[in-house]
Amino acid sequence: FGRSLRLGLVVMVLTVIFSLMAGLAFRKKFALSSALFYATVSSLIVPSIVISLGVALEFRILDDTIKTLGEKHQITWILEDFRTTMGLFSSGLGAQLTWTLPFGLLIMFAVFNRFDPSYEEAARDLGAGPWKTFTEAVLPIIAPSLIGVALFGFTLSYDELARSSQAIGGLNTLPLELRGLTTTVTDPTIYALGTLTTGISFTVIGLALAFYFTMRRRASGKKI
Repeated sequence: FGRSLRLGLVVMVLTVIFSLMAGLAFRKKFALSSALFYATVSSLIVPSIVISLGVALEFRILDDTIKTLGEKHQITWILEDFRTTMGLFSSGLGAQLTWTLPFGLLIMFAVFNRFDPSYEEAARDLGAGPWKTFTEAVLPIIAPSLIGVALFGFTLSYDELARSSQAIGGLNTLPLELRGLTTTVTDPTIYALGTLTTGISFTVIGLALAFYFTMRRRASGKKI
């Protein structure tokens, strides 16, 4: 449970950051923008198990390369201590980001397609620099959408099974543990974890709504 929670939080933060940066970047045309977009969205089409196997294969190749270099140059720590680069926050994180980032990117596309650039122009006319324009004119408007991206990122990561199955390394996430429990005799732990997961889901939703309404209240106070 703790591993899934930590991984979900990291995936959530990275999904919000990368989706926001990509959304801002795609507001203007740049070289190979279409190719980059289709490459990102293609991970939604490719079967999850194929992506998981692909990520695992890449890290296996990386492991073999590191071991070969260690043997060739007689690097002690590689020969004695190195096992694998696969892990929760390396291959597992990468595999889950292939699932969460396309959703975050599509949400930000929808947001910025409807965004009125006159707010930015007004901020610049009042003397605001690029950073202040973003933090005080753009960010408060798109904040609810960023909360949605964060919720998407966390819940998709917390519930992910197929993409993590081959790429997670030696430590299992909660969905993988539950799958292992259901293949044998039914364990009461399953129901306890289900209750805990439901409670966490409602807690995350409640915190997101509280954050959203707090920001709206502050924005209303500034207008007054």
